[in-house]
Amino acid sequence: MRTIGDAERRARLALRHGLAPQARHADVAALAGTLGGLHASDPATVFLAARARLASSSVQAIEAALYEERSVVRILGMRRTMFVVPADLVAVVQASSTRALIPGERKRFAALLEAAGITDDGARWMRATEDAVEAALRARGEATAQELGQDVGALREKIHVAPDKPYGAVQGVATKVLFLLAADGRIVRGRPLGSWTSTLYRWAPLDTWLGSAIGDLDTDDAAAQLVRRWLAAFGPGTLADLKWWTGWTTGLVKRSLARLDVADVALADGTAALVLAGDEAPVGAPDQPWVALLPALDPAPMGWQERSWYLGEHRARCFDRSGNIGPTIWCDGRIVGGWAQRRDGGEVVVRLLEDVGAEAERAIADEAERLRAWVGEARVTPRFRTPLERELSA
Repeated sequence: MRTIGDAERRARLALRHGLAPQARHADVAALAGTLGGLHASDPATVFLAARARLASSSVQAIEAALYEERSVVRILGMRRTMFVVPADLVAVVQASSTRALIPGERKRFAALLEAAGITDDGARWMRATEDAVEAALRARGEATAQELGQDVGALREKIHVAPDKPYGAVQGVATKVLFLLAADGRIVRGRPLGSWTSTLYRWAPLDTWLGSAIGDLDTDDAAAQLVRRWLAAFGPGTLADLKWWTGWTTGLVKRSLARLDVADVALADGTAALVLAGDEAPVGAPDQPWVALLPALDPAPMGWQERSWYLGEHRARCFDRSGNIGPTIWCDGRIVGGWAQRRDGGEVVVRLLEDVGAEAERAIADEAERLRAWVGEARVTPRFRTPLERELSA
């Protein structure tokens, strides 16, 4: 069994994630397809993750891919997390990851509706309301939740979410209804109101947005397709890594792997791992050293459960308590620091957590200035804030 050490894993990451200059991608759809999606819980992540990996990029070009060409789409995917995926991967993510969420979500929502006294039959209320919302949306073409609430009175109802929790709150039912319609593959988030960092989206029927319905794939077939992409981009990885990234049951992960031709390898510490068959050959380092300033929730650091081979001792500074990573500085495949925007201006400030040498420090400073110019007047505040990002942005 061949051992793939940490240095080679970093080389694979640099080349397969498009982070080394020689490996940059030509367009957003190709990039998102290679990585199995770009994290999109934080809207800025999509743009900044793409910028770090594209040969040429701008906010306007990425917006065009999302909202004009529609070659990539924002959907709910793995681990109940928002992803931007290429249009041809929507059905795969829907069948492998999103569809399984729906029964439990419907059951819980029905109970909340009945507890709030809105209806004595939550399931029937949901069906009627969802159909009415979709009809209103088709009549408008695109609409915000507020606009749909003007058309469908049921969306203005309120429920108490998580009443026994510290974070419990009274919430409009529109959030839940639109979530379920999107999870069912009936509607999709379109262009937001405001800038590229906004979270207030317009909605559109999914079939009209993409030009056709997405189809209904077999769960295990779709899961195997997604696992193949993950292994190609993130391998070598362990069963635990794959289970964490997908959010699936162990059974579905194992069934997916059984449909693929994979090879056993060992990691540096002897842990058993997997690559696609034929991918066992050694991978050399990129042609030249590289640095990158990656955003919060970037797909590279969020790709594995076990992270010591690229994270070192920096977890407490770079992650929040829930496991969300903040903006990070990478040097030749390792996290070596963090960055943030100042609240009182657009300056991008950096902090190194280890010595990287004078040449790499200059490269990092130059990259920070390029990032500042690319972001322009926008202000990027991560949705999930980490200790280091809070220090730097103050």
